[in-house]
Amino acid sequence: MCVALCRRALVLALLISIVLPPEPVARAAADPGGSPVRPTAPTSRYDWPLRPAPPQVTRRFDPPPRPWLAGHRGVDLAAPVGATIRSAGAGVVHFAGQVAGRPVVSIAHAGGLRSTYEPVTSALVAGASVVTGDPIGELEPGHTGCPVDACLHWGLRRGAEYLDPLALLGLGRVRLLPITASPGAAGTGAAAVAQRRRKRASSGDRRSAKRSYSSAVL
Repeated sequence: MCVALCRRALVLALLISIVLPPEPVARAAADPGGSPVRPTAPTSRYDWPLRPAPPQVTRRFDPPPRPWLAGHRGVDLAAPVGATIRSAGAGVVHFAGQVAGRPVVSIAHAGGLRSTYEPVTSALVAGASVVTGDPIGELEPGHTGCPVDACLHWGLRRGAEYLDPLALLGLGRVRLLPITASPGAAGTGAAAVAQRRRKRASSGDRRSAKRSYSSAVL
């Protein structure tokens, strides 16, 4: 009787081992609270185009109220002549060459963004892939309005719209203007500010248009 029972138990154990899958040897890592740690999807990463970071910002982003008016469509960063300029993010070189006599590099990023760097001489060619921090060229002197030996003009666009490149680093500045001006507040409010800017910039509109990037090229 004992032998028969032992044989039945052995057969039952073998059947269970065949039907049920073995317990995994390795389990997903868990945090201190006991919840499984799930891998996160990679995210886009941007960084300063100069080292050491952060560089000195000599002029902030100051877009004009109208596309054809004078303004500052990027930020200026102080650096020594010949400084290595690096790609602010992963992407593909869209353009590298001369625009209106200035050496410019333009890089296309995910999401329709395009960063620009000038005056920067580069040996890269259109179509070359870069990652964040890759050297893309050397800084030349002569940027208009630079208060030091050399400045990198760092720009950012999405289509025809100019954006603040510092926003890539979470440092963009938001400017708030009143929606309407009170009847007695002559000379104040968004409309008056825009009107003053138009008058102040009217004499420089042609120069500004020449300095602006060509949408077809950059």
